[in-house]
Amino acid sequence: MMPRSHQPPPPPPPPPHEKEQQEAIEHIDEVQNEIDRLNEQASEEILKVEQKYNKLRQPFFQKRSELIAKIPNFWVTTFVNHPQVSALLGEEDEEALHYLTRVEVTEFEDIKSGYRIDFYFDENPYFENKVLSKEFHLNESGDPSSKSTEIKWKSGKDLTKRSSQTQNKASRKRQHEEPESFFTWFTDHSDAGADELGEVIKDDIWPNPLQYYLVPDMDDEEGEGEEDDDDDEEEEGLEDIDEEGDEDEGEEDEDDDEGEEGEEDEGED
Repeated sequence: MMPRSHQPPPPPPPPPHEKEQQEAIEHIDEVQNEIDRLNEQASEEILKVEQKYNKLRQPFFQKRSELIAKIPNFWVTTFVNHPQVSALLGEEDEEALHYLTRVEVTEFEDIKSGYRIDFYFDENPYFENKVLSKEFHLNESGDPSSKSTEIKWKSGKDLTKRSSQTQNKASRKRQHEEPESFFTWFTDHSDAGADELGEVIKDDIWPNPLQYYLVPDMDDEEGEGEEDDDDDEEEEGLEDIDEEGDEDEGEEDEDDDEGEEGEEDEGED
């Protein structure tokens, strides 16, 4: 007789609790797909709402720009009062920004693809341009990129070169170094996807520049604080004098009482 071939036994069925877990994971994946689908739908709806209200805001932005134009040095004051932007400004940058008359931020119609910031200048001793712009957009491959106006500097007035020369001076002056010129931002396209200054202007300053224009001068606040301290010290001094006067009066009263008692004793004798 031929020996029988021994077939390996089939694997045992998974324990009931493992089967339930696997089914639960599959159902979770199905539910998650539905959530993702709704999130995509919500993003499309939110984009439509943003596009709608972006158009509705435009007349108000225009009206605001017309009113801002009546206030001298509005934009340079706003930038100087903003903590992140002021850190990028040297003294000569501030001087140049005194000629800045208008700032405009324009988001592209589909919003997601990018935006442009325009800076309008009066005639000034630094450059020939009337408008300096920087634009952020997605290139053909979908990666963020930027481009900007070439600044036509007047002779000897290129602040970006002057900043570089300042930084190359002797180390003994290093503690007085000014930051890299604000205007180098127009030539910096190294990381368009994370351009901090562009995002600050678009998302923080542009929606409400008035809040930064009206920031109180810290020097004035410190001066008021010092005056308050002086007033407090004067009041404390007056209180000390009053207390000393009360003590003196108390001592005089005790002396008078002692004198009266002495007189009475003499009278009894």
